[in-house]
Amino acid sequence: MINIKEDERLNKLNHSCAHLMAQAVKHLYPEAKFWVGPVVEEGFYYDIDLGDKVITDEDLESISKEMKKLAKDGKRIVRQEISKSEALEKFKDDPYKVDLIERMDEDNTVISCYTQGDFTDLCRGPHVDTVKECKNFKLLKFSGAYWKGDKNNKMLQRIYGVCFDTPEELEAHLQELEEAKQRDHRKIGKDLGIYMMSDLVGRGLPMYLPNGFTLWNELENYIRNKEIKRGYKHVQTPPLGNVNLYKTSGHLEHYKDAMFPIMQVEDEEYVLRPMNCPHHMVIYGNDIHSYRDLPLRIAEIARDCRYEASGALKGIERVRTFCQNDSHIFCTPEQIEAEFKGVVDLILECYKELDIKNFRFELSLRDPEDKVKYHQDDEMWNKAEDMLRQVLNDLKIDYVEKIGEAAFYGPKLDVQVKPAVGNEITLSTCQLDFCLPAKFELSYVDKDGEKKTPVVLHRAVFGSIDRFIAYYLEETKGALPIFLAPVQLNILPVNNEYHLDYSREVYQKLLDENFRVELDSREEKVGYRMRESVIKKIPYTIILGQKEVDDKTISYRCYGSEETTTVTQEEFIKLIHSEIDNKVRK
Repeated sequence: MINIKEDERLNKLNHSCAHLMAQAVKHLYPEAKFWVGPVVEEGFYYDIDLGDKVITDEDLESISKEMKKLAKDGKRIVRQEISKSEALEKFKDDPYKVDLIERMDEDNTVISCYTQGDFTDLCRGPHVDTVKECKNFKLLKFSGAYWKGDKNNKMLQRIYGVCFDTPEELEAHLQELEEAKQRDHRKIGKDLGIYMMSDLVGRGLPMYLPNGFTLWNELENYIRNKEIKRGYKHVQTPPLGNVNLYKTSGHLEHYKDAMFPIMQVEDEEYVLRPMNCPHHMVIYGNDIHSYRDLPLRIAEIARDCRYEASGALKGIERVRTFCQNDSHIFCTPEQIEAEFKGVVDLILECYKELDIKNFRFELSLRDPEDKVKYHQDDEMWNKAEDMLRQVLNDLKIDYVEKIGEAAFYGPKLDVQVKPAVGNEITLSTCQLDFCLPAKFELSYVDKDGEKKTPVVLHRAVFGSIDRFIAYYLEETKGALPIFLAPVQLNILPVNNEYHLDYSREVYQKLLDENFRVELDSREEKVGYRMRESVIKKIPYTIILGQKEVDDKTISYRCYGSEETTTVTQEEFIKLIHSEIDNKVRK
């Protein structure tokens, strides 16, 4: 989906359409006063004070009609530059505009306003030439919004819209919005019983329901088994730590704004951990290590907590507590290339099995001019960045370099995934770190008997499991591959009086095969229960009637198909095992 804010032409067009909407609102509600009307990724919005009036769907329709009439009239949009005193006089009856103007620097700010017919608005611009260019628009929704985002201020009315140059582009965009709505993991998560939120528990704190926890466990087992086969050693560490741990690591200095406040516990100070690397550094330092012990791959599915503003929270994609599929690989400098290659191989193996295709690699580097964000050690940074760049080149991996996107302690490889809808997200990461091992005074004894400092690769294949679930629900529209589906098989007896006993027999046999199976024997018509099975996106629905009872067979339908297939019990069991083992995604 196009990012309207980043498209120069669409940005200008939507900015102008926001003014057109404000003009229409002013015509219909003369007492209306206006705060801000910015362009955002999805289009534009305007925050409006309508007194005690609350916008309804009917009002949105009336505003649209007035906008169309004004666009048809085709008034020119004219820019005027004015002084601060002139601006205060012009907008003296609108306290929201006065607030904006009073905070402007009189000496260094060019104050401009734009006029179209009988309407003038304060704005930096730029705008299109005439309102006629804004005729292909759609008002999308409305909501309440506190002035300046402060809940102690007045609630304003926020109206969202979008505008394109042609009706065809608008219609295509609206179809994409509808597709995005159907794919939104928040909707799918509710429909499939994956997770829930509760203000009583707290914002950004998801609770996984039985179906969601099953999916979570399958993903956790999937990645843990792959790590075990590659020599990873799994640990478990607490989700908080002494504040001195984060002073030593540098996180308290560089990451404090993303951490929850420090807690005083008797004579100690603790903090909820934002990441796991400090704990893993301490685990490594618990033993004496020889070069023969390396690489040491420590892994953990670990609970972390980060302070996120409430406005940034989004389902399980952006939360305040989440689990990372985390690992820290301690190795010698000579082992970096092989270990880094092993991480990339693991990422690509998982992506292939999960059918993740639309992704690219970014090499995130520091900004040498930023003396605050990054650990100050030019020699370390140059060495780490050159080494990572060389490894990527040796592996013949296509990548782009991103200045200023590194972690504070070292450069990293980010795998950017393009979801079916929406903007790119970072799914997998691998970071090279010479900094933290030195901070924690970690060492190993080399072949000459000398103490050396190990290098660390920070690695997460799924990143946050929460975010991965959100991404994968949207990618699959909730139709998960059978090996991940919370319910894999659903049995429907056609008539309980005649077919329930056999259905129970089949149910137990499939349970014994460790399949996740349900028996729906409610006193509802089989067609109704079939539709519910489809809505739940269960991979296989089994229909058992008299023929199946007589022949001891199984008739089934795959999700997305209306074709019914009949096989023996043994054939069906073999089919399901094969699809689970081969990670089949239909």
